Amino acid sequence: MCGIIGYIGDKEAQPILIQGLKRLEYRGYDSAGIAVIDKGKIDVFKCKGRIANLEEKIKFSKIHGNVGIAHTRWATHGEPSDINAHPHLNQKGNIAVVHNGIIENYLELRKKLAEKGYTFLSETDTEVIPSLIDYYYNGDLKEAVLTALKELKGSFALAIMSKDNPDEIIAVRRDSPLVIGTGKGENFIASDITAVINWTKDVIIIENSEVAVVKKDSLQLMDFDGNLIEREPFEVTWNVGESQKGGYEHFMLKEISEQPKALKDTISPRIDESGNIKLDEFPTNFDNVNKIYIIACGTAYHAGLVGKNLIEKYAKIPVSVDIASEFRYNNPFIDKNTFMIIISQSGETADTLAALRLGRKKGAKILSICNVVGSSIPRESDYCVYTWAGPEIAVASTKAYTTQVAVLAMISLYIGKLRKTISDDEYTKVLNEIKSFPQKAESVLKMESEIESISSYIVNQKDVFYIGRSIDYYVAMEGSLKLKEISYIHSEAIAAGELKHGTLALVEDGVPVIALATQNRLFDKTLSNIKEVKARGGYVIAIAKKGNKEIEKEADVVLYIPEIIDELTAPLSGILLQLLAYYAAKKKGCDIDKPRNLAKSVTVE
Repeated sequence: MCGIIGYIGDKEAQPILIQGLKRLEYRGYDSAGIAVIDKGKIDVFKCKGRIANLEEKIKFSKIHGNVGIAHTRWATHGEPSDINAHPHLNQKGNIAVVHNGIIENYLELRKKLAEKGYTFLSETDTEVIPSLIDYYYNGDLKEAVLTALKELKGSFALAIMSKDNPDEIIAVRRDSPLVIGTGKGENFIASDITAVINWTKDVIIIENSEVAVVKKDSLQLMDFDGNLIEREPFEVTWNVGESQKGGYEHFMLKEISEQPKALKDTISPRIDESGNIKLDEFPTNFDNVNKIYIIACGTAYHAGLVGKNLIEKYAKIPVSVDIASEFRYNNPFIDKNTFMIIISQSGETADTLAALRLGRKKGAKILSICNVVGSSIPRESDYCVYTWAGPEIAVASTKAYTTQVAVLAMISLYIGKLRKTISDDEYTKVLNEIKSFPQKAESVLKMESEIESISSYIVNQKDVFYIGRSIDYYVAMEGSLKLKEISYIHSEAIAAGELKHGTLALVEDGVPVIALATQNRLFDKTLSNIKEVKARGGYVIAIAKKGNKEIEKEADVVLYIPEIIDELTAPLSGILLQLLAYYAAKKKGCDIDKPRNLAKSVTVE
């Protein structure tokens, strides 16, 4: 979950590395550091805390040099501190390493190296790497790295440089993401395309178990055995502005506001002139599929729950939704007739990737829904449907969620048509509702000031409860997660029918209960649950469709989403709850884009 950036060229490395780090800070912000080769030595500056702390530290230092690596950390081994910050050096100070991932056998390697006279200063697993490379170093950095790799167990992305080989940076990938940005007389290494888009749009994805020797005017790509690999760069289609705040106070608010466009960009290209869904990246036969697994984590998992409802309704196939980190340990029944849908914004989520690989090993066909082109999950899938949401920088996911739901809705109709389980009339009706997502999302965004006002009630609350039934319950889970992530207010989502089985004991005078009541067929039952809450003194903020005025008699406050069929309310009520969480966090003075202890892309298990 850490961020890596490297530069080699004719420009001063330091300002490029710092700017790249700022683009990667969403990946971790426990500490930051930079190393630059200058006049035959490696200058290292690092410190605990945000990149702003590092900038302050180096403000009056003269850092020169055209080759450098830098890192922003999300701590796994060793607490956040100056000494545990990357880059790490060997004890001679001639090899520098930055690392994203986990070295599983670092204690064993540390003991081995200590017996040979190496000393260590930090608590990190990373520090063994430069010492191990040094142990095998005989003047050829690449060969020393390739030899060292044979002993490293775990997941890692590495950027390595040596003062004795100042014309190259070695990049290494096993399971953790890494890309190369190619330029004229300069090249870049980064965990994420966003870090290099200021300088180049030409990118090469380093695949799993590959090494790159990066020089300013050339690069060599090879496997861990040193066999050369040819791969052409591809051009990134989104622009610099999409990865910047664009006048918004926070990336999260910008990304919430971008959802109408993200939905349009995701939906419109996939509807042909005849009004049918076209998914070129999709199988054309589902006759032998007897079960679908949807696998995801966090927000993507909540989107998957909505997808289950849609696929079972329109495609008539049983669907199981599993949290990726649990899936492998539950003895899932998978065979050649199993279809797996893997959902991940980044395409690099470690647990989700592991679940995908298990499914592939057992013979399942794999479809991924992903936002990052060229990431690991789409590359290892049989099929991929991309969400064209653009870069999502804030740690709390917003536009990825709504576009994932939109894609799942289209997939449910597409499979339903293949299987002839949906009538032409219903297909057309539902598709027209999906096409209305961008416009209706716009109308929800116009409620921003109203939502901001309502958020004042929950700012100082100790607990907030979310309730709903069916799809409303799944959206409640996502709304609760958003509030927890960015405001640090304890919240819990409850299936409304389960209130009587424990949670009602926690409802007392003034406790906020956010009640989703957008499902017409379940409206009366949810209304009854609201009455239960009110009878215990709870303060009810209700969400309903326009026209359901009856709810105003029971709730303290009502927010209305536009009229839409029950099955497709999730993106609209989801946006509303994103805004509610955002303004609660803003009023509390929280660091909205970078909430404590969290990172955007979870690339370690």
